[in-house]
Amino acid sequence: MNDSLVIAKRNLIRMTRIPEMILFGLIQPVMFVILFTYVFGGSMSIGGSTDPDVYKNFLMAGIFAQTVTFATAGAGAGIADDMHKGLIDRFRSLPMARGAVLTGRTLADLVQTALTLLVLAIVALIIGWRPGYAEPTNFGRVMAGFGLLLLLGYAFTWIGALIGLSVRTPEAATSGGLIWLFPVTFISNAFVDSSQMPSWLQPIAEWNPFSATVQACRTLFGDPGVSPSDAWPMQYPVWASLIYSVLIVAIFRTLSVRKYRRADG
Repeated sequence: MNDSLVIAKRNLIRMTRIPEMILFGLIQPVMFVILFTYVFGGSMSIGGSTDPDVYKNFLMAGIFAQTVTFATAGAGAGIADDMHKGLIDRFRSLPMARGAVLTGRTLADLVQTALTLLVLAIVALIIGWRPGYAEPTNFGRVMAGFGLLLLLGYAFTWIGALIGLSVRTPEAATSGGLIWLFPVTFISNAFVDSSQMPSWLQPIAEWNPFSATVQACRTLFGDPGVSPSDAWPMQYPVWASLIYSVLIVAIFRTLSVRKYRRADG
């Protein structure tokens, strides 16, 4: 753990010395919020209503989740860059745990994701998002929702770590990190009610781990949700989100550390 924290500190210092990384990471989700809210807000039917305020509150959980998962591409590119520059060889010469390099990197990315999420939540409040819009909620439940978002983001950074270790250049890691993210985030309940999708696509969207976290956040935020569904992740979204995220961490951390040991061995 100490080795991991040292590496995390190194990556956080690096982020502060390249402020444009943080700036661009903040601009993209803010643009998504504004575009989806004001371009699609009046044309989407949620619960039979096309009220822009209803869609705005429906949308925000999906935007939050998309933001934390898109950090995956940056995590993969960062690790690929370290390997490309030979930094891994320097770490190998030190008396440190092999898995600490990856754990430290993912922890640093988690801190950056939390900062981005904070800014995005402030922007959402400014444009009219309100926790408890449809159902009563409280501060603890709202914070629990953000906790699930950060856990999902942390889990997905391990997928990015594996991609970064599997390619030769940071550019390839960035492309590889985004290609699979688009279907995962858009074939979900993040931006539309999954009941409006074709019947063969609905089960895919409802059993999507991304959808479980989005629905869990809507439940905890007290915002409008999707239509009732028989799918287990939609009936118990909080538990489904926790289980999915923990499984993703367990599986992809194991694969990433194994790949790293082979790469630096």
